[in-house]
Amino acid sequence: MQSPDETESNRVGQVLTAKDKDLGGFSVRRLFPVTGRKMIGPWVFFDHMGPATFPAGSGINVRPHPHIGIATVTYLFEGEILHRDSLGNTQPITPGDINLMVAGSGITHSERERPEVTAQEHRLHGLQLWLALPEQDEETDPAFFHVPAATIPALDVEGVPVRVLMGTAYGVTSPVPCFSPTLYIEADLRPGQTLNLPDAEELGVYTASGTVKLGEATVHTHCMAVLEDAKSMCLVATETTRLAVIGGSRLPPRFIDWNFVSSSKSRIEQAKEDWRQGRFANVVGDETEFIPLPE
Repeated sequence: MQSPDETESNRVGQVLTAKDKDLGGFSVRRLFPVTGRKMIGPWVFFDHMGPATFPAGSGINVRPHPHIGIATVTYLFEGEILHRDSLGNTQPITPGDINLMVAGSGITHSERERPEVTAQEHRLHGLQLWLALPEQDEETDPAFFHVPAATIPALDVEGVPVRVLMGTAYGVTSPVPCFSPTLYIEADLRPGQTLNLPDAEELGVYTASGTVKLGEATVHTHCMAVLEDAKSMCLVATETTRLAVIGGSRLPPRFIDWNFVSSSKSRIEQAKEDWRQGRFANVVGDETEFIPLPE
């Protein structure tokens, strides 16, 4: 097992600190996009939601809204979210599952909770991420993939439990579809354990809880180390730690406006006008409400 050293801390390009947003009793921590860091590999958005405890009668209730040009990834540590979309999919997501929604040329979806869940006190905790699609795939047909927890590779990497959620690492490949070289893994470390990171052109190492060191660089809870040319790098946990590691090959910069992502500003303007004029398809089974375009 390789040990961290000073050369590795020199390869930590940035350490991002989450910006908290209070959404009425529900905390969301945004890591990027922020000034100075718009992407990590193909990833263009990273939110850590919760953990939050909701009293009976309340919970997540995100009305229908649109996306273009990306694939969204929802992953839960605790709780459940009910996904519905304009393709007719209705799918509860539970801890360990991956929901991959390919927006492509345009999709509408809502994120709510089933009445059975909101009828009692409950918790919610997880990550929501957006992947930029390669330019040739930005206008692909929308699609939805639900990958149950049991089908996602889980392995022991020299004593560290690791799950390969997307991409290929440690000799295994996730069944979740990818459009370009993409990586997303999670790991749970005890104090003093080390983990050699997968090779990638760019990596983001996020401490959902706990603290790790990369050479002399310390990555505290709710911070993300951005690594350039992350080959043969090793980290060590200084306390019990849950990690999310994302990355992959760089894509050209993208424009982002609200829920719309594209390599073309004019395409985003078209999507905004389409939403204003009601030209996106309705969410099947959730047709009466929507989130207006921010003006």
